[in-house]
Amino acid sequence: MKLLFILFFGIIPTSLIWSDNYNEAQQQAKITHKNILINFSGSDWCIPCIRLRKEIFESAIFQDYAADKLLLVRADFPRQKKNRLSIDQVKRNEALAEQYNPDGKFPYTLLLDENGKILKSWDGYPNITAERFVKEVSTK
Repeated sequence: MKLLFILFFGIIPTSLIWSDNYNEAQQQAKITHKNILINFSGSDWCIPCIRLRKEIFESAIFQDYAADKLLLVRADFPRQKKNRLSIDQVKRNEALAEQYNPDGKFPYTLLLDENGKILKSWDGYPNITAERFVKEVSTK
């Protein structure tokens, strides 16, 4: 059905859920033994961030892989007033950035194990296909 939808409408349904709470994702990772993919993004101002989301994270190949294999966390830092986050969310994102992205890189993507150990990182737009990105994520 998903393939028919893609062929007919020419778009990929976005079915993946990106958490905005790393602590909850890490608790879930310890139960499921899945890796965590964290994406630091400026969703409304960072062109490479938007490109990464559209070309890789919203691709069918990434979504199919991530649905069963990863827990996804997005730490977003929007600038436009209409996209303003709650104070609590801003605090969570800033704490996560202090721990994993102290230099404030955007986009910055990390693959972590269930204990928070960094397995891989991508600084900026990876400039590879979604297929290659999934291969890099899956060969930890």
